[in-house]
Amino acid sequence: MSDSEKNYQFWNPQETLHDTGSSNSVNPGSSPSLDAHDPESFGAVPLSVALIGPDEQRRREAAAALALCQGATVREFPHYPPGLDDVPRILEEHNDVIIIDLDSSPEYALELVESLCANGPATVMVYSSKADPELLVRCMRAGAREFLNPPFNRSTMAEALVRAAARRSAIRLPKKTGGKLLVFLGAKGGSGVTTLACNFAVSLALESGQSTLLIDLDLPLGDAALNLGIVAEYSTINALQDSGRLDTSFLSKLLVKHSSGVSVLAAPGKFPQFQASNEAIDKLLTVARQEFDNVVVDVGSRLDLTGTALFKDAYTIYLVTQAGIPELRNSNRLIGQFFTSGGPKLEIVINRYEPRGMGVSEETITKALTRPAQWKIPNDYAAVRHMQNTATPLVMEDSPLSRLIRQMAISVCGQRATPRKKKGFKLFGKQSGG
Repeated sequence: MSDSEKNYQFWNPQETLHDTGSSNSVNPGSSPSLDAHDPESFGAVPLSVALIGPDEQRRREAAAALALCQGATVREFPHYPPGLDDVPRILEEHNDVIIIDLDSSPEYALELVESLCANGPATVMVYSSKADPELLVRCMRAGAREFLNPPFNRSTMAEALVRAAARRSAIRLPKKTGGKLLVFLGAKGGSGVTTLACNFAVSLALESGQSTLLIDLDLPLGDAALNLGIVAEYSTINALQDSGRLDTSFLSKLLVKHSSGVSVLAAPGKFPQFQASNEAIDKLLTVARQEFDNVVVDVGSRLDLTGTALFKDAYTIYLVTQAGIPELRNSNRLIGQFFTSGGPKLEIVINRYEPRGMGVSEETITKALTRPAQWKIPNDYAAVRHMQNTATPLVMEDSPLSRLIRQMAISVCGQRATPRKKKGFKLFGKQSGG
C-alpha cells in the first residue's frame, strides 16, 4: 500500500461516525460524578474522540466501550498517520481526545503521542495489551494522560473521559496574565536563602490573602519542606521530569498545603539523578503563574538557572547576602554580571545584620554592593533555631526579624501593615508556639 493510499484511508475512516448520544439511564454502581450515562459529566458540548488503531479487533473493542459512554462522538481511523508531518492535520480536526493503539508500532506510536501532546491541547490516551511499567512511564513522559488495557470496560473508559472533559473545561477558561514571580538567590551557600524564602511566602499569603506557591528549586538538597514541617509525597523533580504533560491540574497533584495557606512544591527527599532543562523549568514557572497570584522560588545559590525565566520574568529578585567579605565579593560579581543592564528588579537583602559587630563599615558594604541594601534582616540565632526545631515560621511570632520580613511581603502586595497577635501554630495536630 502506498503512502498516499494510507493517507487517504487515515483521513477517510472506514467506519461511520459513532455518536453515543445521551441517555437518562444511570448505572447503579457508579459514582454520580463519573456517570458515563450522564451527559453533564462531559459538559454541555459532547467530547469529540479520534480512535487510531491499525489492529482492527482491538480498535473495535475500544470503540464498543466508548459507545457505552453517552456524550462522546467517536471517529475511528484504521491507520497511523504516514508520518509526524501529518500531526498538524490531525490537530486541525480539534478533537478533544485522541486514543492511540500502542502495540501495532510502539516506537512510532510514542513519537506520535509526544508530537500531539507538544503541539495541541487534545487529551491523548493510549491502549496496550502489555502491562509493562517501563512502557507506561515512557507514555506518561511523552504526555499521555491515560494508559488503558484491554479488555476495555465502560466504567474505566467513562472515568477517563470525565477527566478529559474536566481538562477541556480548564483549558477553555481564560488564563491569568501571570502571577508575580519572586525569586530568592543567595550570594553564597549558607546565606539563609531558604529561611527567608519560606517565611516571606508565609507572610505574603497571610498579608495579601492571595494564592501563593513556594517552589524549592535549590536542587538536589533543598529543605524548604523541612523548614515548614511538612512531608511531601511528590517533588519538583516529578514536575520537571514530566514537563510534557505539566498543566495546572497535574501541578496541583504534586503540591502539599501548609497550614498558613501556602502551597509548596518541595525538593525531593532522596538524591535524584536528574538534570532539568531550561525549557522544563520555564514550563513549570509558566504553569505555576497561571494558577497562583504569587510564585516564590528558592533557588539557593544556583547560577546555572540564569538562562531561565527566573532571571527574565521575575517581578523581583531578592539577592540574599551577609556583611562578610566573601559574601560581599560574590554579591559584587553577581550584580556586575547580571543586574547592571536592566532586567528584573533587584532588591538586596543583608541577612544576619549586626550593625555593631560586623567588622565592615556601612560605606564599604554600599560600595561593594554598588547600591544601598533595601533590607537588613537582624541576626536572631535563637529565633531561627526555634523555627527549625518546631517548624513554626518566624513570621507567626512578633519579633524585629519577623517584622522586617512582613514589611518585605507588604511591599509586594501593597497591604497596610497591621499589628499581628502572637498565636500558636498547629503542627501534626499539636499546638506549638508561645
